[in-house]
Amino acid sequence: METLDDKTFKAKVFDYEAEKGWKYAGNLPAVVDFYADWCAPCRALAPVISEIAGEYAGKIHVYKVDTEASPELAGLFGVRSIPSILFIPMEGKPSMATGLLPKQELKKAIKETMNVPEPTVAAAAAAG
Repeated sequence: METLDDKTFKAKVFDYEAEKGWKYAGNLPAVVDFYADWCAPCRALAPVISEIAGEYAGKIHVYKVDTEASPELAGLFGVRSIPSILFIPMEGKPSMATGLLPKQELKKAIKETMNVPEPTVAAAAAAG
């Protein structure tokens, strides 16, 4: 799991200054957690996002964006409340979910919006 700023976001996810329309720059589907350190629901979601990163290692990228440090990114995706989770498939447009989502809801969204199946129990156990 990696925290992105404006520069690394442009390199790894979407170069919003160079591209006119959405064009994902990554090599795997991605989940981007928009958060702030002062946000209690964001802090509650952090360990769940960390578990997702471990369980889906090698299948998706998991990134975090601090909305306080990168307000331009938050504005670009219309983030008005946090936590907000951006689901980025390899093909098509990304989709956003807001609020403190349970782990099972995140897994469902990953499967439905990014077409990434849930990891097997053995793979999840090996990931930690």
